[in-house]
Amino acid sequence: MKNEIAPGIDFEHLFGHSQAMRKVGKVVQNVASTDVPVLITGASGTGKNLVAKAIHINSVRRNMPFVKVACMNIPSELLESELFGYEKGAFTGAYQSKPGRVEFGNGGTLFLDEIGDIPLIIQGKLLRLLQEGEFSRLGSYRDLKVDIRIISATNKDLEIMVKERKFREDLFYRINVVNIEIPPLYERKEEIPFLINFFQNKFCKEYNRQFVKISHECLSLLRQYNWPGNVRELENAMRRLVVLGEKVVVKELSEKLKENFETSQTDEYNLKKISKKASSDAQRRVIREVLEKVNWNKKKAAKILKISYKALLYKIKELKIDAR
Repeated sequence: MKNEIAPGIDFEHLFGHSQAMRKVGKVVQNVASTDVPVLITGASGTGKNLVAKAIHINSVRRNMPFVKVACMNIPSELLESELFGYEKGAFTGAYQSKPGRVEFGNGGTLFLDEIGDIPLIIQGKLLRLLQEGEFSRLGSYRDLKVDIRIISATNKDLEIMVKERKFREDLFYRINVVNIEIPPLYERKEEIPFLINFFQNKFCKEYNRQFVKISHECLSLLRQYNWPGNVRELENAMRRLVVLGEKVVVKELSEKLKENFETSQTDEYNLKKISKKASSDAQRRVIREVLEKVNWNKKKAAKILKISYKALLYKIKELKIDAR
């Protein structure tokens, strides 16, 4: 499990610096040797891409292609041909046949980043690929067979999208055999010192800058800030620090922390937020109490609470209720 996942990052680097990520690492170890579909969830910038690569690199497919499709960056009218390829004459400008990413990934892993952005019309074709390992190029009636593992990632709540009929329920259950949720950086702040050192070294080499020890004031601010943009935001801050000097970053973080403090003070008197928090706290308490009474039998709990089983699962996730 020491394979390099990205330049300078190996398995231990990615999963060895916080309790939260060590738990993620254990799940990765368990699923890597299998071919089960994995859905990686979490906010933008948490490292979903690196986790997907870690699964691939530690699998039997490690020497085969790892093909990433950034679904949010490809216009919906082009996504089908990008994924599945097309035949000559399939549309205006298709002067010759072209294989898609699925064919390029044959034998390896297909990583669908931000799968929630895939249009419904393409989701059916993707479901067939998962169920049967078959697909057809755009403009073709000939079925092609591939051996490919699918890993998906999203920062959206697909369960809500299913309820709103924006995502196919059958596809959701197909991709969500194993769910790996990546916690935000503010829940694993013990990683911040390592990440600071890692990114500073990386950008000093990249921009040919001398390594300068960061001041106590700057380190303190870097650790205090909650990083809503997660690891990606911290990475960009360290890039600016190396290029522009730490004074720029100190000023930025000081202003952001001040704004956050002022906002939190205002929120103390925000009736809507107070009411919402009180409602969530009450729901969390009642749901936990019922679950404990029925030994965490969720079907029984749903009946007592007079809600559907799916609604209960959603509430457990939304309110972050876990067994003590």
